[in-house]
Amino acid sequence: MTEHTTCCRCGQIIPGTPVMVGDDSLCERCAEEETMLCSRCGERIYRDDNAGDEDTPLCQSCYENHYYRCDRCGRIIYDGDAYYASDDEDQNYPLCHDCYSSRNCDRAIQDYYYKPEPLFRGDGPRYFGVELEIDGAGEDNSSAREVMEIANSNGLENLYCKHDGSLDDGFEMVTHPMTLDYHRKEMPWKKILHCAVDMGYTSHQAGTCGLHVHVNRDAFGDTERAQDAVIARILFFFEKNWEELLKFSRRTQRQLDHWAARYGYKDHPKELLDHAKKGHAGRYTSVNLTNADTIEFRIFRGTLKYNTLIATLQLLDRICDVALFLSDDEIKAMSWTTFVSGCTAPELVQYLKERRLYVNDPVESEGEV
Repeated sequence: MTEHTTCCRCGQIIPGTPVMVGDDSLCERCAEEETMLCSRCGERIYRDDNAGDEDTPLCQSCYENHYYRCDRCGRIIYDGDAYYASDDEDQNYPLCHDCYSSRNCDRAIQDYYYKPEPLFRGDGPRYFGVELEIDGAGEDNSSAREVMEIANSNGLENLYCKHDGSLDDGFEMVTHPMTLDYHRKEMPWKKILHCAVDMGYTSHQAGTCGLHVHVNRDAFGDTERAQDAVIARILFFFEKNWEELLKFSRRTQRQLDHWAARYGYKDHPKELLDHAKKGHAGRYTSVNLTNADTIEFRIFRGTLKYNTLIATLQLLDRICDVALFLSDDEIKAMSWTTFVSGCTAPELVQYLKERRLYVNDPVESEGEV
C-alpha cells in the first residue's frame, strides 16, 4: 500500500514530494500562500516568522547576524549599508541612507560619514580637494553656515563642513575638487580664513588641526600602470626630502608619527610603492593611498593664513609636475636646491623663504594662526 503525506496546514493528501518548512510538510498551494524564501540564505520560512519585511524577507538567524532596522523609519538595512550620526559614538542607532540624508539636510555641519558626489570646479586635468580643520570656537552650525555663505557666494557649491572627532571644539571645511587656478582666482579663501579668525577659530595654533589635500589619480595617467609610476616618484620625493618637507609642513615629528607617518626610504621609486602597497599603514600616512580615486597628502599642519594655504597647493602642484615629467633616475638625482630653484609661484617662494627653505634667502613673516 502506497503511503501518502498529508499537508500539515490544510490536511489534504500531497500527491508527490511535499514542500518542507523545518519538519512541516506542506502542499504547494499552502507553501505559496503561507511561506517565503529568506532573501539572504534561501531557507523557506513561514510568512508569520519573517524577521525582515515584504521587500527583504529574512529568517531570524540572517536578520540577527547581518541586518538592522533603521532607527527612524524601521526599514531593513544590511549592516554594511548602515549610517550613524556623529554623536552616536557607540553606533547604537543605525540609519538608512534616506533618513541619514534627511537628518543632515538642515544642518550646516554634516556628519563624519557625509560624502556628496564631487563637483569639479575649473578646467582640469589636475584637481585639489582641500580638507582644512579649524578648532577652538565651537562645533557651531551658525559659524559653519557663515563660512559656507562666503565660500558658495558665486552661486556654486564649493565648500561644505563636517564633524571631525579629532577636534576639541571645531569642524572641518571641505572643498569640492578644484584646479589650482580656481583655488587662487575663484575661491574666496582670504574672506573665508578671515571670517574664521574673526569668529575665534585657530588652526595652526590649535595643535589639533591638519590641512589635507586630495589629488585625483587620473591626473597622473590614463592607466593604473601609468598612474602608479607617477605615484611611486611622489612617494620617493617625500622620503628623499623628508626633513625639508617636515619643516615645510610645520608639524612636529610626533604629530606626523600619529597622523601622517612616513613609509621609510627605499632605493627605487617602484620598490617604495610596492612597500607602501604591501604594508598595513592605513590612511594615517604622509601620502595616503587607500582611496580609489585620489591620493591624499596628510603631512601639513592646519593654517588660517592665506599665503600658507596657497603655497601648500603650489608645492603639491610642483611635486606632481616633477613626478609626472621626470624619470625615476632624474627624480633620484634631483636635490632639494634644484627643486626649489624651479619654484616660481610668488606665494610658494614667499613661504619657502619664510621657512628658510629657499637657497638661504630668509624674509620676515607674519605668525601662523
